[in-house]
Amino acid sequence: MPQPIMQVINASLSLGGRPILDSVNLELYPGEVVALVGPNGAGKSTLLSALCGDEPLESGQILLDGQDIRHRSAKDLAQVRAVQTQESRVSFAFNGEDVIRMGRAPWAGTEEEDRDEEVIAAAVVATESQSLTSRPVQTLSGGEKARISFGRALAQETKVLFLDEPTAAMDIRHQEQLMSTVRSRTTAGVTAVVVLHDLSLAAAYADRVVLLDAGRVVASGNAQDVLTAENLENVYRYPVSVFEHPDHGGLVIIPLRSHLSTQRFREGELI
Repeated sequence: MPQPIMQVINASLSLGGRPILDSVNLELYPGEVVALVGPNGAGKSTLLSALCGDEPLESGQILLDGQDIRHRSAKDLAQVRAVQTQESRVSFAFNGEDVIRMGRAPWAGTEEEDRDEEVIAAAVVATESQSLTSRPVQTLSGGEKARISFGRALAQETKVLFLDEPTAAMDIRHQEQLMSTVRSRTTAGVTAVVVLHDLSLAAAYADRVVLLDAGRVVASGNAQDVLTAENLENVYRYPVSVFEHPDHGGLVIIPLRSHLSTQRFREGELI
């Protein structure tokens, strides 16, 4: 087994007196896509923030390359991990290229700075953002802003990628493109942790799925073992159907709507 790049050890955290993370243990390895899934309020985004070093724990540890992240400087962390948050608010009139270029900031004054233009150009192409680079970010749609934000994370060129619901505002094409790009980065040794609500997307691209509920890890493993109807119904408290797609064999997860009776009309009235 390779050595984990990150370890979460008995991590607990409360916000406003409410437990958000409860004794979470997790190991992250180079070259894998890990999807964090679970219902609203399960602790997915908080766990991601803790992994980034942005949300301090009440108890427990998070180790990066064997060292507590609390002992790593902000600049050091920025050279190791890139973060795409759910919302990327830009207050000034930056255009798309300006935002992607921000991903190179941790490398200013280093030898890597010489590669800035090459890396930025590659990030623009990878996110299909050529038509967005000269536009003010405030004029972009939610999905377009997400592509630019992802481009910034790619341009940072770190060995760990943390992405919080990066596909939520995207159309199908760009959802698939983003996850394919994440997959290609992990093939080159990057570790990616992605918060997703689309369970079928998680099943298609994640090497490992971590199912959270009420701040605890309910299950962790491959999609077939974790994303079972029983697990999902227990956690989401809603009936689902889980089946293999007849063409490609990937898991498909959809809500069961059979409890909704067929609408019928009698004498022009809905009954």
